[in-house]
Amino acid sequence: MSLKAIHGAVFLILAIVINSATCDSSAQIPDTVSALNSWFQANVKPVESRKGTLDPLLVAAEAKPKIIKVRKNGSGDFKTVTDAVKSIPLKNTQRVIVDIGGGVYTEKVEIDVDQPFVTFYGSPKDMPTISFGGTAKKFGTDDSATLIVMGDYFVAANIIFQNTAPKPEGAVGGQGVALRIWGNKAALYNCKLLGFQDTLCDDHGIHFYKDCYIEGTVDFIFGRGKSMFVNSELHVIKDKFLTVITAQARSMPEEDTGFVFAHCTITGEGDGANDRNGAYLGRAWQKMPRVIFAYTKMGSAVSVEGWYDNIHPERQKTVEFAEYKSSGPGFTPEKRVKYSKQYTAAQAEPYLTLDYVEASKWLLPPPQL
Repeated sequence: MSLKAIHGAVFLILAIVINSATCDSSAQIPDTVSALNSWFQANVKPVESRKGTLDPLLVAAEAKPKIIKVRKNGSGDFKTVTDAVKSIPLKNTQRVIVDIGGGVYTEKVEIDVDQPFVTFYGSPKDMPTISFGGTAKKFGTDDSATLIVMGDYFVAANIIFQNTAPKPEGAVGGQGVALRIWGNKAALYNCKLLGFQDTLCDDHGIHFYKDCYIEGTVDFIFGRGKSMFVNSELHVIKDKFLTVITAQARSMPEEDTGFVFAHCTITGEGDGANDRNGAYLGRAWQKMPRVIFAYTKMGSAVSVEGWYDNIHPERQKTVEFAEYKSSGPGFTPEKRVKYSKQYTAAQAEPYLTLDYVEASKWLLPPPQL
């Protein structure tokens, strides 16, 4: 066989291997919202049936979960979430489920980088609220968060995270984060994130959000995460200066990060037909943000232009702002800025799959107690 033929055969084999590794049709998000739950259940099964694909450390951690209870009335193991988290040893190798009773916990909580496998669980019928009023002026933007998650494999289900700092109204240092996730491979189910500017700091790592509610004014979902948001509501609170949903922070070509929204809804205040009053889907906070909205119902709060270059026209050539098969009065593709894209099915496919967040390695169903 000639050297050219050998090279050709090697290339063909590599192409087959790469395609088979990245194209799992069953993991593709369905095009109808009614099929979401059955699709999720078929692809995100309990650990017992997935030990061959899940991260070995995760399998070991899930073997015998430990449950600790937080109750404000003193009937649990702890009265505060802070004390419960402090009880978890560093370099923990066991899943610890912090079962949080109903009520408002006024605390600023941090999960250490050496505290992996932590779950915050609340009853869906009596969701607890973790609330604090930290601001960028006092703590810095990222560290203003009510909950800071530095550890890997974090899970939250049926929890309200709130930053009670007042609406900034343009004041320097008024930003207040409700939740900051720096740890890798984190999942949130049926959670609410409440705040104004910078509500969610999706800081770093791979994350998955399902059935969540996130509200805010400016950049209320921001950071350098590689994250997927499914069947979640993004609620716009009008800001008199600038209203923006996302500020994704990808800044270099080699960064494999970006926000994907699938089967979400955008609700809230503002008139998108008037650009000054409409909410932008995203702005070019950094040089190369990547944000894709697919199958999303966009309310009238969304600006007809859709996207904002942040007064950096040179970034119009480097942003990846895209939409695919969305709907609603705020979906006006004919009026979008020219540097945004309306994806074809082939262009959207790599982003509309659980493979985007490597789900087969770590994503588990929401806990049930």
